[in-house]
Amino acid sequence: MSYPQATSSSNQPQQKDNRKVIYGVLIAALIGTWGYIIYDKSRTHETVTMLENKIGNVDSARNAIQQEFVIVSAKADSITQSNIQLQGALADRGTEIQKLKSNIAGILKKKNASESELAQAKQMIGELNGKVDGLFAEIEKLKGENQVLTASNQQLTTEKTQLTTDKQNLEENLNTTKTEKKQLEEKVDVASTLHASNIGIAALKVNSSGKEKETSTAKRADVMRISFNLDQNRVTPSGSKDIFVVVTAPDGKVISEGGSFQTREEGSKSFTSKVTVNYEQGRNIPVSFDWRQNDKYLIGDYKIEIYNNGFKIGEGVKTLKKGGLFG
Repeated sequence: MSYPQATSSSNQPQQKDNRKVIYGVLIAALIGTWGYIIYDKSRTHETVTMLENKIGNVDSARNAIQQEFVIVSAKADSITQSNIQLQGALADRGTEIQKLKSNIAGILKKKNASESELAQAKQMIGELNGKVDGLFAEIEKLKGENQVLTASNQQLTTEKTQLTTDKQNLEENLNTTKTEKKQLEEKVDVASTLHASNIGIAALKVNSSGKEKETSTAKRADVMRISFNLDQNRVTPSGSKDIFVVVTAPDGKVISEGGSFQTREEGSKSFTSKVTVNYEQGRNIPVSFDWRQNDKYLIGDYKIEIYNNGFKIGEGVKTLKKGGLFG
């Protein structure tokens, strides 16, 4: 009997079975590895997809915020640029708006801005939008008030123009009235000037007893008696009236003691005598006074002129002759 052959025959099937197990384990391990690789790759793909979606969502949020910021920023610029001369509280609001814009722009310029930063930017955009709307409302309110003030100012300007025109018309009417009044006063003034009539001039010789005798010779004349009537005048008011008498001697010189008065046509003029008369309106008033000169009377014509209110109201001439042997 041969035992070695029997031993060799029984080991070969056993080795075959072990190989199958090893192959099976290896195959299972390989399949498991591939499964894990596939599973891990699937997990990685999901993670990448999730991250890509997350990045996309962040970019989408950034773009939305950026677009919202562009809109509100344009609205803010439109308000501030169209109202450059903001003053007081409005200027402070404008400064706040520009500061918010700067802060929002700083966040949106970051490439890797976080969600919290974007949320902060969105919140600030909402605040910016509120401030812009508030500023716009305040500006519109002020514009409305300004329009009311402008309309009121235009109304006041119109009223002022009308008042100025009325004032000018009143001044013109007043000037016309003053001119007419002055003309009327001048007419009344002229009309109130008295008129002298029945002018009499007598040369008198006065003897030692005081007896008077009229004479026509120069050497015998001691005094001149001048008389006249002030005619009735219904315009001249009653009261004291100054009558100026100017006597011009034959030599052409006015006999005067130095007094003068103002005439309407001849300027200043020396007078011989000033007579104050108590005049009564509407009545004839007789006037008589004596005029005496220190020197001897001259031969020739003595011209007597009577003035009232600057106007000559009458005149007369008295001629004194040279006396004869017994004259």
